[in-house]
Amino acid sequence: MNRMIHLSKEEIVMGFVATCVEEVAAKLDLDYLEVFEQMEQTHLIDDYIVRHYATLHAESRKAIVEDLIELLHQRLHQSPWIS
Repeated sequence: MNRMIHLSKEEIVMGFVATCVEEVAAKLDLDYLEVFEQMEQTHLIDDYIVRHYATLHAESRKAIVEDLIELLHQRLHQSPWIS
């Protein structure tokens, strides 16, 4: 007998966020927590990944990672209060 696990939309979105952070960290050869903290500081998680989940999750993983790296780089260098 197969038992299906039903996840809420929030759980699905958070799983997507975690995958995005992990993929960016792997591509940049950085620690997951370091990338997570940078994404939190630059508001990429709530203001970009979560807000645009419906569009992003349909994109290729490679495209998402490249876009997130570019956005992270832009936001880190445009925000003098973020170290």
